[in-house]
Amino acid sequence: MIPYGLQTEQRTEPLGLGEPQPRLSWKLRSDRRGAAQSAYRITVTAGGEIVWDTGRRESADTILIPWEGARLRSATRYHWRVEIWDEQGTPTGAAETWFETGLLHPEDWTAVWIGRDPVALPPVDPPTDEDLVSPGPQEAPLYLRHGFRLAQRPVRARLYATARGVYEPELNGARVGDRELAPGWTEYHHRIQYQTYDVTDQLRAGDNSLGAVVADGWWSGYVGFDPRRPARHYGDAPAFLAQLVVDLPDGSQQIIATGGDWTESDGPIRSADLMMGQYVDARRAVSADRSVAVLDTGTGPLVAEPDEPIRVVTELPAVAVDRRGPDRFVIDFGQNLVGRVRLTLPGMPGGRRIVVRHAEVLADGELYVANLRRAAATDTYLTAGGDTETFEPRFTFHGFRYAEVTGCTEAPGAVARVLHSDTPWTGRFECDDPLVNQLHANIGWGQRGNFVAVPTDCPQRDERLGWLADAQVFAPTATRNADVSAFFARWLRDVVDGQNDDGAFRDVAPIIAFEREGAPAWGDAGVIIPWLLWRTYGDRRTLERCFDAMAAWVRHIHRHNPGLIWQHRTGNSYGDWLQIDADTPRDVLATAYFARSTEIVAAAADVLGRPSGEWTALHAAIKRAFVAAFVGDDGSVKGATQTSYLLALGFGLLPENLAGAAVAHLAADIEGRGNRLTTGFVGVSLLCPVLSEHGRSDLAYALLHQDEYPSWMYSIRHGATTIWERWDGWTDHGGFQSAAMNSFNHYSLGSVGDWLYGRVAGIDQTPDSVAWSELLLRPTPGGRLTWARAEQETARGLVACGWSRDDDRLTVTVTVPPGCTAVLRIPTTDPGSVRENDLPAADTPGVARAEPSAAGLTLRLTSGRYAFTASTTPSDSSPQWENACVLADRRPSPPR
Repeated sequence: MIPYGLQTEQRTEPLGLGEPQPRLSWKLRSDRRGAAQSAYRITVTAGGEIVWDTGRRESADTILIPWEGARLRSATRYHWRVEIWDEQGTPTGAAETWFETGLLHPEDWTAVWIGRDPVALPPVDPPTDEDLVSPGPQEAPLYLRHGFRLAQRPVRARLYATARGVYEPELNGARVGDRELAPGWTEYHHRIQYQTYDVTDQLRAGDNSLGAVVADGWWSGYVGFDPRRPARHYGDAPAFLAQLVVDLPDGSQQIIATGGDWTESDGPIRSADLMMGQYVDARRAVSADRSVAVLDTGTGPLVAEPDEPIRVVTELPAVAVDRRGPDRFVIDFGQNLVGRVRLTLPGMPGGRRIVVRHAEVLADGELYVANLRRAAATDTYLTAGGDTETFEPRFTFHGFRYAEVTGCTEAPGAVARVLHSDTPWTGRFECDDPLVNQLHANIGWGQRGNFVAVPTDCPQRDERLGWLADAQVFAPTATRNADVSAFFARWLRDVVDGQNDDGAFRDVAPIIAFEREGAPAWGDAGVIIPWLLWRTYGDRRTLERCFDAMAAWVRHIHRHNPGLIWQHRTGNSYGDWLQIDADTPRDVLATAYFARSTEIVAAAADVLGRPSGEWTALHAAIKRAFVAAFVGDDGSVKGATQTSYLLALGFGLLPENLAGAAVAHLAADIEGRGNRLTTGFVGVSLLCPVLSEHGRSDLAYALLHQDEYPSWMYSIRHGATTIWERWDGWTDHGGFQSAAMNSFNHYSLGSVGDWLYGRVAGIDQTPDSVAWSELLLRPTPGGRLTWARAEQETARGLVACGWSRDDDRLTVTVTVPPGCTAVLRIPTTDPGSVRENDLPAADTPGVARAEPSAAGLTLRLTSGRYAFTASTTPSDSSPQWENACVLADRRPSPPR
């Protein structure tokens, strides 16, 4: 058994850590059954000195061990090592890693904010035809520079930098680091993140030059669907702050910081906007230096970057380059993605205008751009002339599959550069149905493309906002695909900072375009996501930091709705957004979410050791009010829509004696529509999980495989490579939906991904489990599938579960990480047939207990890898057999 995957504050080898009391974690790996950690020892050193030694601790803990060592010093590299002992007390493995602190104290900074000095700008010449798209020098990106000398080549050098805007640092003419669109987007009034770079190898003895190019970004460019430019939500113009700290061999230190002695210049990039695109005149060199303005002498609300930055993570070559005229080409990259196009252009005269437009789909063979609204998504390049040239914009990104290039008489080389917040990918799902695999791929590409600094709604049009409901319905799926612990924890600070004095969260975070109070299911994300991070990653600190805001949200709703039916102060009250052929009553949806948030606050209070009686009583009262107002004696729910039933069942709001009738109503609605769904953003996340939880996985599979409108497979049948915003984004009968709101990359309807992992493949955790300490493995054969499997790198290690059917034989394989236990339910009508290696399951090493029932065989497993076989018959996937499974598995569960 060995430890691996060591993390500090949920990151691997973070450079520039800002947390003064970081938490340490590791995972465990072993092929031996029953392997478990019984003790650990953490040793931390800095500069050869031990700063923390836990000694041997008798503990199975591996997750987020709080710092108890000496107070951390700024700009210091800490090395830490963990040793572990197995369940028998035998030393079994060790691993090492490091983290490095950033500038932890305000007094560590000597840099000041600098920017363009309007007085120093040259006169503006009248625009020529070539400059019609290019702004004047007041709006061009900042080219900043400062020269300095070093007496010796450094032994260590760190650059600490940030911008009001987006920036790329340079040292001696070479780019520093691989971050894109740094410092990202936060609630800038409260926090601006700074980045830390190791630049030791980019410096030399003698003359050096430190510089940066800074563009508007989210600070002063187009943001949301505000028609103004700059939007001025934060500021009128970009600025830069940097501090280079150089340690020399003689023990001295030299600091080079932004100040009034820096200079500013013109350069090739004439304009750059995240939504509009970038305009580059390659004929322009960096011009004569001008003086800069010192904007602020204080650093402001600086914080160290707490999660992985945006990076270019992969490249996709063009799959087709079609000539459409003497100098026009349409390029297909085969995948709807988020990023930029890198063009390799043949030699041509200087000043040739190359224009690149972007689109997600084609209409009659040409780019369909109406759905981009005000986002121009156009990059322009004026050639320098001469040999082959390469053009890739630096301070913009687009959502696209297709690009149109005009201005080239020969086909250009083209590569799509995919960028997103670099959350480590942790999950994999596959089965024998290529359409289901495509659905899973579409979900993943939607997550990649919309996790750019914040969890956005869409990456292509003039919006790209951090909508809370989209995030909360998709977050369980997101945690399956990737390690989003630090990403969501950081974004939740923006959610909490956006809360108003009355306790209301907002619809979006950071707050742009909408300052109204959050709607039901939207504002509730401020409660739901912190709880999800606790359940999934064991992140108690984020739960603690959010708890008061969570409680204030529930009190806000209660204060304005003393009758416990949420009808007042509902914000925009979107309802079940983009539902199809249904109208779920808004008061049903709102009150269900009022109950859910209250239940979570009660559970969180218990976890944190706070009084929970107020919340438990309130939750019980809301449930009674919900039933009295909306539920009939026959189990019907007001509105009688699929989402009405899903909310009542999924949030546990119905009396036990009415749950079966409600399931029957839900099933009848689905079957009466030919196994078609009507759910929108809110209901779709509950659809398949609730059906499976209540014995109707047959219907869940029918919806999964449905390829007629509306369905997931309908979009795939029509070429979708990401999840669409609307079920009817394009239809045979209606063509394109309204261009006013029609994204083809929008992850909300992809929330079914959680069910693919959790019920199709079978990976879940028991109701009382935190961070996958006790697995609940429930592989669910069904539909057209003959096999399915998934694996997930959890906070404790690799979990895997899969199944395959061959005639009357079922094989189930599982992997349980060291230190974890599992409840495995093998679906078979013949529990006695379950065997491993020709042994009855109960006699298998690692099986703690076997419990046969009408639902199959339930095994209690210790850690290890297992492969069981069982006999199976067609009846094993019938609704009646599934109901037996549900009855065997019935017990109260806390909110997920």
